[in-house]
Amino acid sequence: MEAASVQAVPVLVAEPTPTTSAERQKFAKTRFVLNAGLAAGATYQWIIKPYRAGKFKKGASGRTFALVKAGLAGAFAYNRLKAAVNNAKGDPLLSKALVPLAAGIESLKGLGTKLRSGQAGDADISSFESVITGVKDAGKSAGATVTDRVPSLSQLGG
Repeated sequence: MEAASVQAVPVLVAEPTPTTSAERQKFAKTRFVLNAGLAAGATYQWIIKPYRAGKFKKGASGRTFALVKAGLAGAFAYNRLKAAVNNAKGDPLLSKALVPLAAGIESLKGLGTKLRSGQAGDADISSFESVITGVKDAGKSAGATVTDRVPSLSQLGG
């Protein structure tokens, strides 16, 4: 009796995807809104507001602590803006809306250090504010309205 030969038949198994294309885009927008909102909240709460209140001026009460917080907020905001841009890549409309802002976001890279050392001036604060406004406007135009979400001090440092 001859042994029956068994041939291996390739089996194509479709791997399940956790989300559909539309859901991926929705999650991209949701994550974009969260990250951009955290960047906006940190910028307003720990950079713009204290700067306008004069907390960064020499001799101001609590200046050192305000500068340290601003430096941390600057680094945090830059990090969250980069994450928001990455999230936006999952949504074609949002991605297209953020293209003109890429250089502005990249220009914020060293401002955290500049803030912490007390070297930031009006132009630096204005650039943070204009980039945040641009990101919020781009999100709104793509159907992803960004609202400020103020991170805690522990979130800034960690």
